[in-house]
Amino acid sequence: MTATTTNKLALFGGPKAITLDPGDLFTWPIITEEDEAAALDVLRRGAMSDSDVTMKFEDDFRAWLGVKHALGFNNGTSALQAAMFGCGVGSGDEIICPSITYWASGLPSFSLGATVVFADIDPETLCINPNDIEHRIGPNTKAIVVVHYYGYPADMDPIMEIARKHNLKVIEDVSHAQGGIYKGRKLGTIGDVGAMSMMSGKALAIGEGGMLVTNDLDIYERALTLGHYERFKASIHSDKLKPYAGLPLGGYKYRMHQVSAAVGRVQLRHYEERNAEIARAMNYFWDLLESVPGLRGHRTDPKTGSFNGGWYSARGLYSPEELGGLSVTRFCEAVRAEGFAASPGVNRPLHQHPLFKDADVYAQGKPTRIAEAGRDVRALDDDLPVSEGIATRVFTVPWFKHYRPDVIEEYANAFRKTAENYLELLPGDPGNPAVFGGWSTFIHK
Repeated sequence: MTATTTNKLALFGGPKAITLDPGDLFTWPIITEEDEAAALDVLRRGAMSDSDVTMKFEDDFRAWLGVKHALGFNNGTSALQAAMFGCGVGSGDEIICPSITYWASGLPSFSLGATVVFADIDPETLCINPNDIEHRIGPNTKAIVVVHYYGYPADMDPIMEIARKHNLKVIEDVSHAQGGIYKGRKLGTIGDVGAMSMMSGKALAIGEGGMLVTNDLDIYERALTLGHYERFKASIHSDKLKPYAGLPLGGYKYRMHQVSAAVGRVQLRHYEERNAEIARAMNYFWDLLESVPGLRGHRTDPKTGSFNGGWYSARGLYSPEELGGLSVTRFCEAVRAEGFAASPGVNRPLHQHPLFKDADVYAQGKPTRIAEAGRDVRALDDDLPVSEGIATRVFTVPWFKHYRPDVIEEYANAFRKTAENYLELLPGDPGNPAVFGGWSTFIHK
């Protein structure tokens, strides 16, 4: 570990903390000749719109997660919509979803005639707060969507307990956390169904694609009917679905492009090793900053048997009260001067998005969010204090893809140097803006 850095801040003319060339430290995904050969095989066979490679990829995924069923999709949004449909979400139903997430965790419910009730998040995990779920359940609640935000496993045990108590389905959005572990269990296998994006910016990046996983045959078969009519055949087990075999029940075409499936098979083959390398690098970075006031890693305690998955769009937790009230905006400005493009916050709370407040998407004469709801769920948006204030207490950190201590130490020193010299930053601190962050602040949106 390097010694404490206390020299003059770069923002005021001092030397930058980061001087080494990172090389391919941040390059992702890692594409090799193995990926290229797999993609070329699909292209040369003209098999882009077939399903043979995709079904092999599904087999690989089943084996990796130890589940009974896996179903590939053209993207993560489709997989999440299919997960909702698979759980029986339909007209007049409600799903409960954290307000701090990407819109695809909740918005697909609109196309099913359902609506979203937003729950608050835990300020440490940044995931849905189990203590803020139960009082939001209504007579039409059908499912809880759990997002393992920025790779951090949500607290699944109390969530599952609430769901079973109220006969609700649990949908795990694993888009940020492929390969993550909660108390020894793989994320995506704990709830009733898991769904995830695998687009090029994610930790498990295949180009563009999504995956649904479940041990529930009914959920799997319903998901199949929504957007995979070419695979929806008489061999289906559900008596309710048999009469419609071969028909586009959902009216969608959601199959995965086979170039993505081919690349996905290769990426998955190496994923555990690469994920472990990322974790080693990210934990080393946070170990270097363990004693620095105001900064804490958004990471699990390994003693719990839980582990971040992929560290997608990695973040740190910020405590301004430990740094004289220094705003996270000013803090990030100083880190940027040291050589890393730090930015404050997360995406803005979805419950404040005009699409979830007053947009009439389907020309129903009233906001879509309440058009088919049995109650005005927008009234529940008034009690989401953590979601509304969390942007002032979170900042981006480097997402290392390799363990290279000498370079990682420089990046850690950029944050340490800034925090330890916070008194110099206070006089010019304009504070945080009233609103900052976009509706989506993820990598490769």
